[in-house]
Amino acid sequence: MKALIVDDERNVRNVIRQLGDWDMSGITMLLEASNGYEALDIVRTENPDIIFTDIKMPRMTGLELIEELNELGYQGKVILITGYDDYTFMRKAIQLNSFDYLLKPIDADAFDAVLNRVVTAIGEEAEEDGEIVEEARRLRSNQIFTSACSGGGTDELAASLPVDEKLEMSLLSFYHTHLPEPHMEALRGELQEKGIGNVFAFLEEENLYAVLTVKGQWVYVEEWVSSHIDLPIRLVQGELPDLVELPSAFSKLQDELQQNHYRSIRSLDELESARRIQEIVSYVETYYMEDISLDRLSKMFFLTREHISRTFKKETGLPLSKFVAKLRIEQAKVWLTDSEETIYSIATMLGYQDEKYFSKLFKKMTGFTPYEFRSGNSGVTE
Repeated sequence: MKALIVDDERNVRNVIRQLGDWDMSGITMLLEASNGYEALDIVRTENPDIIFTDIKMPRMTGLELIEELNELGYQGKVILITGYDDYTFMRKAIQLNSFDYLLKPIDADAFDAVLNRVVTAIGEEAEEDGEIVEEARRLRSNQIFTSACSGGGTDELAASLPVDEKLEMSLLSFYHTHLPEPHMEALRGELQEKGIGNVFAFLEEENLYAVLTVKGQWVYVEEWVSSHIDLPIRLVQGELPDLVELPSAFSKLQDELQQNHYRSIRSLDELESARRIQEIVSYVETYYMEDISLDRLSKMFFLTREHISRTFKKETGLPLSKFVAKLRIEQAKVWLTDSEETIYSIATMLGYQDEKYFSKLFKKMTGFTPYEFRSGNSGVTE
């Protein structure tokens, strides 16, 4: 912060300099002016946060200086220093919105008390201003999301989400008698700090929030919600491959809520199980070219074959064998398009020892043989 001392007597300015514990109060720059005109020039260039000004000065009094400051729209605090203890003066000072006043000769304790009060007041106002700005930012963010759900465009919305990530959308509905906003603000802060998503209030429906997260991060989010929010929640979820699909995806999830096709937040034990199946899916997505079977996964992750089979299909929508085949064929497409590897070599790298079996599987899943796909006869552009 900056402070300005205005007095036509140099010795008075020196006394004030000595009285103040400026560093402890957060004052990093202490300025001086010998009259009101000098003070106005300094205010225009330095914009001090606090001004200590004498009342009785030649050319421009302290009260006249405050009037000029008000004309400039000065937002700082002014403390008047005077030898007059007069009610008429006090009333005029109050009318001009001065923060406080000090009587000459200035008492050290009184000066410290006034300095502490004015610094505290500035800090509280800055905090309030920050809260107002943050509230306005949140409102604008929610307006952008609500508009995007109605087809109003998603460019502004994209700026508040992780870049170049596949997203999932979850709608959280709370009962009307509950007050979820503080909890959802805390969740928003958590997601933004970790860079994995954001939370938006849907302004056209009370207590309905959308949580957009990076794909694969929901178990962490749900663990946080389960640990921090002790309110009943109705939850529906879906993938959001592209933000342009937001209106249709949101409408679909909203319909599911209205038809009571929702679930509750899972317990921590259930979430631990979900996290383990996500780890299995992640492992398969990484090592799909190796020999992967239910038996192998069961031994690695200490879960039964039946449990893995059931939960894997629930998580991915496909049985393990078909999920692996899908990943391998997608990789085969890349190599057939971008490399000169032989079809036999590609089959071998993908874990197939039989080229004919690989070609048969490729045609079954794409409609074309590997040779046709490479030759461009398929018309596939992926």
